[in-house]
Amino acid sequence: MARYIGPVCKLCRREGEKLFLKGQRCFTPKCAFERRGYPPGDHGRDAQWRRRRVSDYSRQLREKQKTRRIYGVTERQFRRYYRIAAQQRGLTGENLLKMLESRLDNVVYRLGYSESRAHARMLVTHGHFNVNGRRTDVPSMLVQPGDAIEVREGSRKRTFFQGLADIAEPKTVPAWLERDLSDLSGKMLVAPERTDIDASLNDQLIVEFYSR
Repeated sequence: MARYIGPVCKLCRREGEKLFLKGQRCFTPKCAFERRGYPPGDHGRDAQWRRRRVSDYSRQLREKQKTRRIYGVTERQFRRYYRIAAQQRGLTGENLLKMLESRLDNVVYRLGYSESRAHARMLVTHGHFNVNGRRTDVPSMLVQPGDAIEVREGSRKRTFFQGLADIAEPKTVPAWLERDLSDLSGKMLVAPERTDIDASLNDQLIVEFYSR
């Protein structure tokens, strides 16, 4: 399945909640979900359509789709992550979310060095970050505890990165990460735990979807 390149605000409307896919814009009145909180399509405003009975399969599918869209991964990637998570010790759903949270593009976003995960994915793809001193352009790379992430020396001369410290400073960094704004770097201290990940994500529904 190809990566979605359409209007991302439609994805929030389809899931019935804000997924914060456009960064700061999602916190302003310009947010499409604030102006049109109903699902897209011909039946979006139809109250009777929205009150229809929701099946277990529908709830499982929507939770899987919501999680996939939040982290910006394709269906094929998501299935692969699930297969890996199922082979690991512990709860499959938690293992899945921990892997998604450990992706390099997500770590860059969590450090506050991008406006959204999509923006972080673009920055990583363009080679603006080093991991453990080596240039990395793979957004799906899984960061391990002890790995150091930093903006490349050549990239710091660009206008965006020159003002990045001021932009990132107000953003809260999770406890499993360490950030140094003075040299635009960060480090994964420990692997993220389930309590560190968005509590609105129901990983059990995802497991039920793939266990059918």
